[in-house]
Amino acid sequence: MLSLVTTEARAHAFLDRAEPKVGNTVASPPREVTLYFTQKLEPAFSTISVTNAAGQRIDSGKARVSGSQMSISLKPGGNGTYHVNWRVLSVDTHTTDGNFTFQVGQ
Repeated sequence: MLSLVTTEARAHAFLDRAEPKVGNTVASPPREVTLYFTQKLEPAFSTISVTNAAGQRIDSGKARVSGSQMSISLKPGGNGTYHVNWRVLSVDTHTTDGNFTFQVGQ
């Protein structure tokens, strides 16, 4: 008797890529940060915050979610290291979070 066992793989929403790119240096402050995830997100429970080199929050406070993409507009923040923190709830009901930095003008 041959028995095949299959399991359903449910992945969480992991960060696939970002604009500006993780760890990258850009010439001038971006107008927004966009994150791309491996699964669709639940908009009501997904957030991003961005701070500048002085530790001041420079995001608009309201993330926009479309499918597996999440963006947030930025206020002018000057040169230096920007810190991006995110927390998302994917459609598979699992939360993931993370952070990264990128450089402006250096």
